[in-house]
Order: sequence, then structure tokens, then C-alpha cells
Amino acid sequence: MSRLLCLIMLSLGLVQSATAEESEHDRISEYLTQQFGVAKVKAGQISDAVQSAAAKYSLPPALLLAIISIESRFKEKAKGPRGATGLMQVVPAAHRGLLKDIKDLTEPAANIEAGSAILHGYMQSAGGDLNLALKSYGGSLAYAQKVSMRTATFAPVVARQDDAQPAAAQSALCDARSVDNCPAPANGARNFFIPSGSGTAGPASIGLSATARASAP
Repeated sequence: MSRLLCLIMLSLGLVQSATAEESEHDRISEYLTQQFGVAKVKAGQISDAVQSAAAKYSLPPALLLAIISIESRFKEKAKGPRGATGLMQVVPAAHRGLLKDIKDLTEPAANIEAGSAILHGYMQSAGGDLNLALKSYGGSLAYAQKVSMRTATFAPVVARQDDAQPAAAQSALCDARSVDNCPAPANGARNFFIPSGSGTAGPASIGLSATARASAP
């Protein structure tokens, strides 16, 4: 009987987890459709790509959504200065090594993966300082502050219904200050901080330069 009870509890836990993930996917998709006019199918693709990249590179989904909203307003075909391309306005000339296997940088999953990898690489170079990483990504501290404010807007969209919105916003960005001052996220997500002595950088830092763009948008 006890074994059966354990199996039931385990099944309930898995269902609960899947429901939470599905709910987050739906909230992000609906928000992108309502606020930015993104088609439902495309909104779902962006939501999936953001959640996947966020988990892979230990970056809050709200942060990635904020960057995309500033860089391209969720237009995957967007073009900018120096050839900046796609949702996260990745600059091919600055990141050739990282992008060598990407055929279409306007494809949402590929672009968000690349942009997240670039930001992760800047985080490593900055010893975990999100402010400096965003400065490298966007070209100025003003850009970092803009991302900070926009992330606070997206945090309640990403957070589960039972999460307190102020806490979610604080965990997602920590006011864009050095991330080692951030409290531990309530939902168990890992902090931004990457110790500077963590060894050689992974693939995310291949070909990364400190000049992602000449100026912030």
C-alpha cells in the first residue's frame, strides 16, 4: 500500500510540474499576442525558445523577454545597425565563431539561443555582474537600466500565479545591480552569479567581443 501511495504522490508531482510549465508557456504566449500583436503560433515558438534558453544558460525568462522587446519588439525579421539580426539583434560579424552552424538567424529558436549564449558569455567575462554584461550586449549602462525596468514588467507574466509579483521581479533582475547581491529566487531557479574562477568559458563565449553594437537602441 505504501508503495502505491508513493507512486500516486510521484504522479501527482509530475502532473503538477507539467501543469506549471504549460501555464507559464500559455501566459507568455498570450501576453505576446495581446501586447505585441504576435501571431499565436509564433508566440508559442518564442515562449518555448525563451524558456529553453533560460534553463540552459541560467538566465531568467523575464530578462530574455525584456531584451527581445527592446531589441526587436518580437519581430523575428528585424534588422539593425552593423547587420544586427532577429529577435535579440545578434550581430553576425561580432560572433562568427558562435554562429558558424546557424543557417537562419531570423528563426526564433536559433536567434534566442544565440543571443542567450552571447549574454551568458558576457556574464562569465564580467564575473557574474549582470549590469556589465548588459552593457557589453547593448553598448551602454543606459541600455542596462532600460532592460532592468522592462524585466520588472515581464516578471509577473513569467511568475506562477502563487508567486508574489514583487519577489518575482526582484529575483528576475535584482534592480540590475551586481548579481551576487541578489536573494535566492523563490522558485528555486539558479542565481545569475558565475564565479570568476569557474574555469575556461564554454561555447557561449566563443568569438565574443566587447563591442556587440556601437550604440544602444
